[in-house]
Amino acid sequence: MSASGGTKAIVAALVANLAIAASKFVAFLFSGSSSMLAESVHSLADSGNQGLLLLGGKKAQREATPQHPFGYGRERYIYAFLVSIVLFSVGGMFAIYEGYEKIKHPHEIEAWYWPVGVLVFAIIAETFSFRTAIKESNQIRGKLSWKEFVRRAKAPELPVVLLEDLGALVGLVLALVGVSLALVTGNGIWDGIGTLCIGILLIVIAIVLAAETKSLLLGESAGIDEVRKIEEALVDNDTVTGIIHMRTLHLGPEELLVAAKIAVQHDDTASEVAAAIDAAEARIRAAVPIARVIYLEPDIYQDSKRTTPVT
Repeated sequence: MSASGGTKAIVAALVANLAIAASKFVAFLFSGSSSMLAESVHSLADSGNQGLLLLGGKKAQREATPQHPFGYGRERYIYAFLVSIVLFSVGGMFAIYEGYEKIKHPHEIEAWYWPVGVLVFAIIAETFSFRTAIKESNQIRGKLSWKEFVRRAKAPELPVVLLEDLGALVGLVLALVGVSLALVTGNGIWDGIGTLCIGILLIVIAIVLAAETKSLLLGESAGIDEVRKIEEALVDNDTVTGIIHMRTLHLGPEELLVAAKIAVQHDDTASEVAAAIDAAEARIRAAVPIARVIYLEPDIYQDSKRTTPVT
């Protein structure tokens, strides 16, 4: 997986979640806290999600085949979409079920120091994982806001890890509040309410992830900056005098398809046009290195042939 895939952030999250899941489950066994059970399942689901992201990155590296001539770059989008499904079903729905059961049949928390201690440890570990994800994201985020970064990122791994870690931290705080209120009041219903809130939070995050990865699966164009660079590289005002229309499509996070009909001089020879196309392709790849698949069709410019630009 390339650096932009956020392998370091995924591995950090995986290690943190495995350790946290084990500690939460031990705390559940000693205390009977439903928040702890929901949080342990949440951490196990997150660990499986990081495994799916790593698997998707590995599969995406396969060479193109006659059946899949554009390669397997979109495998990363597919596995990111699976992550949202796992987060929704295993994490969110299970937590809602546990919360409902605990509210319906509340009981006091035993051995309170176990859940409280584990939650404090988990918050520290998740903070480390979240910090790593933020650091890795900042290397490619540029001037984008966090919301814009999640919406525009073509590599799905970092947005997924960021939202998972954010959800985990908020969920841990909710669990800590629920457990604390249950201990102070002696009423286990607060533990159930905390669990229910965790489930709702996970489902909201899963829906956001599903919507973003669905857009990537359907096929997104290059970013605004990349489109501008490609347009500037295409036209040399000599042989290539303009762009009649152009389309771009991400075949994967680091592979872009560019297809354009370009305007050439009506009296250019075939060899001159061929040389101009080769030169234009070289300029595009120099300007936007991820533009690996380029199709250029020469034509004589006419207003009737020009279409509304769709990149």
